[in-house]
Amino acid sequence: MIFGKTKLELKVGIFVFIGLVIFVLFILFIGGFKTWSSGYKISINFNFINGVKIGAPVRFAGVDAGEIKKIYIEYLPDVNKTNIRLEAWLRSNIKVPVDSTVLVNTLGLLGEKYVEIMPGDNYAQCLTDGQNLTGIDPMPMDKVMKTAQDILSNIDDSLAKIRNKEGTMGKLIYDDAIYNELQAFVTDVRKNPWKLFIKTKEKK
Repeated sequence: MIFGKTKLELKVGIFVFIGLVIFVLFILFIGGFKTWSSGYKISINFNFINGVKIGAPVRFAGVDAGEIKKIYIEYLPDVNKTNIRLEAWLRSNIKVPVDSTVLVNTLGLLGEKYVEIMPGDNYAQCLTDGQNLTGIDPMPMDKVMKTAQDILSNIDDSLAKIRNKEGTMGKLIYDDAIYNELQAFVTDVRKNPWKLFIKTKEKK
């Protein structure tokens, strides 16, 4: 009886072990086998990252190249400001020139934030494990809205000047004298198109 119970427990144990192995392989498959991939880490410094999160994709020249592993908020007393340091993991075959440009981009208009590395030209010097890049800060949404409002305000001002017959466009649209002269010129050219091909004599 005891032997039979031990045999049953052994079968259950083997079944559970096989299930765990299959589960781990499935997780690795879903994750693209990143656990087995070789790579290196670099740091990217920003003042503002506009919602980039841990796990956000890192693209190199538009191609998926890695991901953000950690985010650090650091105070720099020497320059009296806060620095946001992103720790990015990149695949080992990705060679990033030291003069590359780093931006925060968005998938779609309101989609996921990701880090875009635009490769530079100095492939003689590429980043190695632990080295740093400085990114270009994205513009906050409130500044984007302020810029849009300023543009609309300038358009409204220009239209108001035109309606008030101010400026070149206002005079051209509303000044009857200019309109009459232009109409007379067009009428004359229609009647005498040969005038367009006559050169005026230069004064000696």
